[in-house]
Amino acid sequence: MALLLGFLLLLLELCGNTLSLGSRSSTEGTEVLELELPATNYETKDSYKAGPIGGLFQIVHIFLRVVQPNDFPEDILRKILQKKFDLSTDYEKIIYYEIGVIICAVLGLLFVILMPLVGFCFGLCRCCNKCGGEMHQRQKKNGPFLRKCFAVSLLVISIFISIGIIYGFVANHHLRAQIEKTRKLADSNFRDLRTLLNAAPAEISYILSQYTTTKEKAFSDLDNVKSLLGGGIHEQLRPKVIPALDDIKAMAEAIKETKEALLNVNNTLKELKKSSAQLNTSLSDVKRDLEQSLNDPMCSAPPVATTCNNIRTSLSQLDDNTNMDQLPSLDKPIDKINDILQTNLSSLVQQGYKSFNDIPEMVENQTTDIISDVKSTLNSIGSDIESIGEQIPIQDQLSNFMGYINDTETYIRRNLPTLEEYDSYRWLGGLVVCCLLTLVVIFYYLGLLCGMCGYDRNATPTRRGCVSNTGGIFLMVGAGVSFLICWILMTIVVLTFVVGANVEKLLCEPYQNRKLFQVLDTPYLLNENWKHYLSGMVFNKPDINLTFEQVYSDCKENKGIYGTLKLENSYNISEHLNIQEHAGNISNDFQNMKVNIDNIVLLDEAGRKNLMDFSFSGIDAINYNIYLAELSKAPTKANLLSFADDLEVKANHLPHGSLKQSLKNNAQTIRTIHRSEVIPLEQSMSSVYQSIKELQQKSSGLGMKVTNTLSSLDSAQDFLTTHISSVIVEESQKYGNTIVGYFERYLQWVKISITEKIAACKPVATALDSAVDVFLCSYVIDPMNLFWFGIGKATVFLLPALIFAVKLAKYYRRMDSEDVYEDMENGNIGFHRHHSTQTV
Repeated sequence: MALLLGFLLLLLELCGNTLSLGSRSSTEGTEVLELELPATNYETKDSYKAGPIGGLFQIVHIFLRVVQPNDFPEDILRKILQKKFDLSTDYEKIIYYEIGVIICAVLGLLFVILMPLVGFCFGLCRCCNKCGGEMHQRQKKNGPFLRKCFAVSLLVISIFISIGIIYGFVANHHLRAQIEKTRKLADSNFRDLRTLLNAAPAEISYILSQYTTTKEKAFSDLDNVKSLLGGGIHEQLRPKVIPALDDIKAMAEAIKETKEALLNVNNTLKELKKSSAQLNTSLSDVKRDLEQSLNDPMCSAPPVATTCNNIRTSLSQLDDNTNMDQLPSLDKPIDKINDILQTNLSSLVQQGYKSFNDIPEMVENQTTDIISDVKSTLNSIGSDIESIGEQIPIQDQLSNFMGYINDTETYIRRNLPTLEEYDSYRWLGGLVVCCLLTLVVIFYYLGLLCGMCGYDRNATPTRRGCVSNTGGIFLMVGAGVSFLICWILMTIVVLTFVVGANVEKLLCEPYQNRKLFQVLDTPYLLNENWKHYLSGMVFNKPDINLTFEQVYSDCKENKGIYGTLKLENSYNISEHLNIQEHAGNISNDFQNMKVNIDNIVLLDEAGRKNLMDFSFSGIDAINYNIYLAELSKAPTKANLLSFADDLEVKANHLPHGSLKQSLKNNAQTIRTIHRSEVIPLEQSMSSVYQSIKELQQKSSGLGMKVTNTLSSLDSAQDFLTTHISSVIVEESQKYGNTIVGYFERYLQWVKISITEKIAACKPVATALDSAVDVFLCSYVIDPMNLFWFGIGKATVFLLPALIFAVKLAKYYRRMDSEDVYEDMENGNIGFHRHHSTQTV
C-alpha cells in the first residue's frame, strides 16, 4: 500500500511542477495548416506476459479462488484503515473472509505438529517389534495382489510428488531469473521518467515555436489579399458580369462581320452583273451568227430545210435567264454600318472588362492600411505568447522532481545487490527443499525398481534376494526421511501460503481490477479532514473530485498531466489563453475594412447608343428573298453543252459545205462560252447565295438580340450597384475568418496539447505497474505461490506414500522368520521357523 501511495505522490510532484504551463492554444484554422505534437517513445512495455509458466500460475490462481472465493473486502479494508489497523471490532468479518486460508493453515499446522509425534511413536512401536517392526511375514493368499496394489499406489503417488517437486524447481528458478531482471526493469522505468521530465519543456518550446509557422502562413495570405480577397469578390461577381460583357463583345464582332458580309455580297453582286451582261453579249453574238448561217441557200432544199427550221426554232434557248440589274444595291446598309463602326464598341467592351478585372487590384490598394494593422496585431499576439512562454518556470520545477528520481534510483541501486544476495539465499534454501523431496522420491523409485526387479515369487520371505532386500531398505529409508523432513517442509509451505495467498487476494487482484484504487478514493479515509485525499495533496483543496482511479486510468491512456490531475483548479489555462479575446482583436481589424468598388461601368452611353443604332440599321429589313430567288436561277435558259451537242448532231446530218462547217464552229463556240463564262458565273452565284443566306440568318431578329443584350447588361450593372457591397462583406468575412482561423486553430491546438498531451503521464502508470503488478505480483508472488503449491502438494502426498512404502517394504525385505507347513497324519500343521539373518 505504501508503495502504491508513493508512486501516486510521485505523480503529484510531477504535475505540481507542470502547473506553470500557461498558455497556448488552438483554433481550427484551415485544412492547410497541420499542427501535431511530436510523439515521445518509451522503453518499458506497458504489459507483461509470463510465458509458458503462466499456465501453472493460472492453476494456482484457480486453487486460490477455491480456497478464497470471497470478493475483495472493500468495506472491511476501509474500516481497518479508518481505525488505523485496529482489528478488534471487525475480527469476525476478517475471520469469515479469511476462513479458507485459516482452515488450510490450521490443517498445515496440525500436519506440522502431528507428523513428528506420529513419526516418533511409529519409530518406538517398530523398535518394540510392533507396527510391522517384527521381521516376520505371515503367508496370505492375497499377498501377491496386495504387493502389486501397494507398488502401483506408491508409484502413482511418487509421480504426483515428482510433479510437485518439478513445480517447486521451476518456481524457484523462475523467481531467481525474474529477480535478476529487476535491475533492467527499474533502469528502463527511470529512463522513461527522465524522458517524460525532459520532454515536457521541449514540448512547450515546440508548441510556442509553431506560432511562427502559423504567423508566416497568415502573413502569406495577407500579402496575397489581391488574389484571395479581391479574387474572391471577382469570382462572386463573375457569373453575372462576364456573360453580359461576352454578349456585348459578341455583338461588336457581329457588327464587324455584318459589314464584311455586306461588302462581300455587294461587291460580288456587282461582278455578277458584269458577268451576266458579258454572258448575254456572248450568247447574242452566237445567236446572230447562227441566224446568218441559217440564211444559207442550202436551207431551202427540202431535206435540209427541216433541220434548219428546227435549229432556228431552238435559238430562243440561247437567251440569258437572269436579270441581275433588278437587284437593289447594298450601299445604303453598308453606309449605315460604317457610321455605326465609327464608334469602337470593342474598345468600350474592353474597358468594361478592364474595369471589372481591376477589382482585385482595387481591393489590394484599399486594404493596405488594414493589412498593416492586422500584421501588427498578429505580432503583438506573438509577443504575448512568447512572454507567456518565458513565464513558465517548468524547468526549475522539474529539476526538483528529477532530484527525487535520482535519489530513488540511488536507493534502489544501493539496495538491489542486497536483495539479489538475499534472493540467492532464498534460492539455495528452495533448492535444498526441492532436493530433500527429490531424495525421498529417489528412495521410493529405487525401492520400487530394486523390489520389482529383484523379487522372486518362488523365494520364501527368509530367502529373498539381495536386490529385493535392498529395495525394501530404500523404501524404509524413504519413509524415515519423510518423517524427518515433512514437518519442516509443511512449515515452509504454511508460511509462504499465508503470505502469498493474502498478497495475491488483497493486493494483486484488487490492483488489477482497480478496486484497490476505489478503496483509496474513499472520502476521509487517508485523512479524516480531507474528502478527496489526492486533491488535498495537489491543490490543498480536498473538495475537488480528483481520485486515484481516475488519475491512474488517465495515465494508462497516456493523457497529459494537466487534464489528468485537473490542474485547471490551480492554473486555468483557458483564462490565461483567451482564444476569443485574441481572435476578437484580429476580427475587429477586419471589421474596420472598407472596400469601395461601386464605380464600375460595364458599358457607357456611347456603347449603348452604338448597339441601338445597329438594331435600327435596317440590316434585318433587307429583302433577302429577292436576292435568293434571282441567285437560285440558272445563268442560261438551256444547258449550253446539251445545246451545242444537239447542234453538232444536226450539223452532222447535213451535206458537206459551208453550212455544216459554220454550225459546227458555232457549237464549239457555245461550249467555250459555257466553260469560260457560265461555269464561273454559276460558282459566283452559288457563293453569293450562301453569303446572303448567312447574312439573312444573322440579321434575323436583330432588334430582339440587341434588346436582350442590353437587358443582360442592365441586369449585370444593377447587380453590381445593389449587391456588390454585400459580396464585399461576405468575402471579407470569409477572408478574415481564414486568417483568424489559423490562430484559432493554433490556440486551440495549444490548449488541447497542454490539457491532454504535454507531459503525458503513461510512464508514471507504467512505473506503478512495474512496481506492483510486474515486480511484486508477477516476479515474486506468482512464483512463490507456485512454489508452495508444488512443495505443499508433494509434502501432503508424502503421508500416503510412506504408508504404502512401509507396507510394500514387508514384501521386498528378507525376513528373520517365516511360517512353515508340514503334513501330519490327517492334515497340515504349521509352525514358526527362525532363520538367521546371515542366511542368504
